[in-house]
Amino acid sequence: MKISPEAEQAPGTRDAARTSGPRGAERARRTRAPGWITWSLRSTATLHLLGVLGQAMLAGLFVTGDVDLLRWHRDNGGFTAGMLFCQLVAAILLWRPGRGPAWPAWATAALTVAETIQVFLGQERILVGHFPLGVTVFGASAVLTWWVWYGLRTEEA
Repeated sequence: MKISPEAEQAPGTRDAARTSGPRGAERARRTRAPGWITWSLRSTATLHLLGVLGQAMLAGLFVTGDVDLLRWHRDNGGFTAGMLFCQLVAAILLWRPGRGPAWPAWATAALTVAETIQVFLGQERILVGHFPLGVTVFGASAVLTWWVWYGLRTEEA
């Protein structure tokens, strides 16, 4: 669809011209969120994923017999939970004032619930649920982190 220069400048038709065709559809999927929100989400998601990876490594080393690593596992869990909370704030900022997609905020909220259950299962030594939920949390965190780096498109100013 070819748009004349007059139609492109007419009120109400500019958005239609921007979202028509394959390039326009790509622009329609982009967020207008400020760069600091996008980078906050990317940073916190990456740090959270690193914390989750650290949890898996510390748990694996703990089960080999080094009981001191259980304290490290607990302390790293606090860091990981803190990063997830910051990620939730950044995802909400991306959604509401940033006019970005809502699903990262909902996915991060679901991850927060899963990690809360994970902490409870770990403290109660219910390992039959703690281990598989940990694997699930790692997978979900990896997918979410991939998305904020490669799937989230921003508009250039």
